[in-house]
Amino acid sequence: ADHLSCVLLLTSAEDLDCTPGFQQKVFHINQPAQFIEDQAILNLTFSDCKGNNKLHYEVSSPYFKVNDDGSLVALKNITAVGKTLFVHARTPHAEDMAELVIVGGKDIQGSLQVTQPFGINRRSIVVSPILIPENQRQPFPRDVGKVVDSDRPEGSKFRLTGKGVDQEPKGIFRINENTGSVSVTQTLDREMIATYQLFVETTDVNGKTLEGPVPLEVIVIDQNDNRPIFREGPYVGHVMEGSPTGTTVMRMTAFDADDPATDNALLRYNIRQQTPDKPSPNMFYIDPEKGDIVTVVSPALLDRETLENPKYELIIEAQDMAGLDVGLTGTATATIMIDDKNDHSPKFTKKEFQATVEEGAVGVIVNLTVEDKDDPATGAWRAAYTIINGNPGQSFEIHTNPQTNEGMLSVVKPLDYEISAFHTLLIKVENEDPLVPDVSYGPSSTATVHITVLDVNEGPVFYPDPMTVTRQENISVGSVLLTVNATDPDSLQHQTIRYSVYKDPAGWLNINPINGTVDTMAVLDRESPFVHNSVYTALFLAIDSGNPPATGTGTLLITLEDVNDNAPFIYPTVAEVCDDAKNLSVVILGASDKDLHPNTDPFKFEIHKQAVPDKVWKVSKINNTHALVSLLQNLNKANYHLPIMVTDSGKPPMTNITDLRVQVCSCKNSKVDCNAAGALHLSMTSLLLVSLFTLACK
Repeated sequence: ADHLSCVLLLTSAEDLDCTPGFQQKVFHINQPAQFIEDQAILNLTFSDCKGNNKLHYEVSSPYFKVNDDGSLVALKNITAVGKTLFVHARTPHAEDMAELVIVGGKDIQGSLQVTQPFGINRRSIVVSPILIPENQRQPFPRDVGKVVDSDRPEGSKFRLTGKGVDQEPKGIFRINENTGSVSVTQTLDREMIATYQLFVETTDVNGKTLEGPVPLEVIVIDQNDNRPIFREGPYVGHVMEGSPTGTTVMRMTAFDADDPATDNALLRYNIRQQTPDKPSPNMFYIDPEKGDIVTVVSPALLDRETLENPKYELIIEAQDMAGLDVGLTGTATATIMIDDKNDHSPKFTKKEFQATVEEGAVGVIVNLTVEDKDDPATGAWRAAYTIINGNPGQSFEIHTNPQTNEGMLSVVKPLDYEISAFHTLLIKVENEDPLVPDVSYGPSSTATVHITVLDVNEGPVFYPDPMTVTRQENISVGSVLLTVNATDPDSLQHQTIRYSVYKDPAGWLNINPINGTVDTMAVLDRESPFVHNSVYTALFLAIDSGNPPATGTGTLLITLEDVNDNAPFIYPTVAEVCDDAKNLSVVILGASDKDLHPNTDPFKFEIHKQAVPDKVWKVSKINNTHALVSLLQNLNKANYHLPIMVTDSGKPPMTNITDLRVQVCSCKNSKVDCNAAGALHLSMTSLLLVSLFTLACK
């Protein structure tokens, strides 16, 4: 069989009162004739420096065990177990490996040697980890372990590699290439790097690997160097007033960067201070392990309305080392709000309220005040008012003032003193949120409001308003249109009324100040710019004899029927034509009339025969509003005046005669030369196009 090397790690811990691990890591015994069942072979001493709670041993051979007192015994009578046994000890706080070298040990026939720790092939050399406490002080470097190769060839050297040696972070560990002593060069911080995975090998003088690489794990032993911290603040919890004892309010959780598998990060919670400390200095309790804050007082003490302050601030302390005095602490503030529930009904500050309002006025007339002990920021305090009696005409409304919670009673429909001088309303108040089951609304949640209406001098009222009449335009001056009627609402005051004209844009009307008769003092003209859509609007005043007098305004709408009092007129009144034009059409004429149908079109177009011979000009009807003027022959260059007579369809009809000025021009080489100075130089074609466009828009 090939010769197998034996690698051994010796761990030292200098300058420490207690170093976790085996006190002795390597043992040598002679191979006995037989290992006797249950007979102690040797005693092992292991300590995790924290009491060895949950200590567990493992032996590389299934034929051996370690008793609780540290004695290594065989489970049966056995002769051959190999040349080496490994014992692994572990607690939640530390672990270590011890080696038992059996001098003259016999190989096990027909199977792998049991000397391989935990079933791993001997060629892959397994070594026990090096345990180094964090935060060690100077001096550095300091030895922390040693690699031993009992059969190492002469001249061979040890080589150490891995993160922490030749990989970042470099230079933390090194090995004495001749002795195999492993040392650390600086202080370690477990919270930065908890373990280092290194590799050990042996090389010849040329650097060629002879044995290995063998994994070497360096474990940084945690020290309690981190305080618990509360990272998730601010911490605010809410609990409803009257909640049962033991109601969970919130959970406080702290974080400790130390090793969670050790007591260094085992936290316990405690309430250090409560502000305020009334009505009990111990209103709350915190579960020391979970951090749950719960109520511990009776529901009666948890009454928001009787508390000095509905907000409590608790100083919560988290302490590691399971709360022992040696543990480090961290604190945070928990704010707990005692939330309101609707356990108080609103109550009016008095049973009866008084209000006065002038007749005809609208707006708020009185503010109803209530008291409610609940939280003003909630629907348990906000009031909702209802008029439950005395408002058949819906003249009143009540709304809540969101700032003061008062009920703002308003008049929304003007009141009439002459109809009723007094009103009595019954009003109830409730909360937006429902009351808790054991609380109800009582008599104090209703109130009576007495309202006195004050008499004011009201202006006379026209009836009807607006007033309407229909008359023909052009009726004779002095014609009576109507007699207006205004009455005084102040029937108990027996006042007289005088009338006057307020607005009469055209100045057509007059009113009798005593009896209100309206007549004309000018001709009514439907075509006036003051008339819109055949309706003329005037305003009149009715003034009573009060002190001071009150005024009412009435509107008169006069619908004017059309009379044929406007003659039609033609357009355009100027035209041009070339003296050599092949098309003898001169112009298309249109006619318009300010009157309404049937006093307008169809229009009749004619040439006034008394002034112009028939053999030169011709007028032809196109439609009801347009006609074509044309020549019967070419004319010499000159200005001609053609009298056009147009007649509307009214009964009786009205006629208008307008001169159409026709300029006969010389048109040669695209130049137009007209006889009359300053005449319009429009081609016949352009004039016809304009006229046709006008036709199309009719």
